[in-house]
Amino acid sequence: MTVQPTRAALTIDGRTLSYLDFGGSGRPLVTLHGHLSEGASFTALAAALGPEWRVISPDQRGHGDSDRAPEYTRAGYVADLRALLEHLRIGRAVFLGHSLGAFNALHLAAERPDAVEALINVDGAVDLPDHGASPLAFVLGFPYTAATREELAAACGPLAAVLEPVLRPLPGGSGWRLPFHPQDTVDSENLVHGDHWKQWLATDCPALLIHGLRSQVLPAEQARAMCSRRPGTVYRPLDTDHFVQQADPEGFATAVRQFLASL
Repeated sequence: MTVQPTRAALTIDGRTLSYLDFGGSGRPLVTLHGHLSEGASFTALAAALGPEWRVISPDQRGHGDSDRAPEYTRAGYVADLRALLEHLRIGRAVFLGHSLGAFNALHLAAERPDAVEALINVDGAVDLPDHGASPLAFVLGFPYTAATREELAAACGPLAAVLEPVLRPLPGGSGWRLPFHPQDTVDSENLVHGDHWKQWLATDCPALLIHGLRSQVLPAEQARAMCSRRPGTVYRPLDTDHFVQQADPEGFATAVRQFLASL
């Protein structure tokens, strides 16, 4: 099934927050990407779920077509999500988040449990120690803009093939930019470190934890504890690294579809 999403936007404090709406008359599922990604990364999932679910995939602040923001705290990300729900006149939705998106989803659920029907946590840890240098610090070597698409892609080294298709033209044909700002990315990633157990345990809505068994982020012992300590949490391991939906798109879609069918 091919899906053609509609791109739309809302304005929050003078900033543009862009999102993809995959349509359908089904119940709303809001999908939240991780760092270095964007809403379009859930296109295959939207196609797999079909019309039973209306998938809405924002480009979170500082990502994709959304404007950069003054800060990248949980409060800022959650405020954007609340504004998006209000803009779409959605009172309640299922929230799926990968990595950065998982942190934002569970913080939203803790703050607004009435707005979250269920949670799908894709390889998001709830206790992420700070080991010093950000694991994403390598992007600080990337230029944010360049005169040509080819020049910018080449400057991204091993990520060139991944980033080249999603580079954005600058206004007026003045060059090209990355779909994220390197310094913003590092700042945002540093702010996810810490203890999020309180938020994870604050709600009792149905939850699914999709765990990459070779994850660089979520240790197996912590994943098991997340499920045992939070009633109503389903555990679904997949033989992938942290980037679950890219490494096993079919297994990922099947896990999500089966969980949603149980609601």
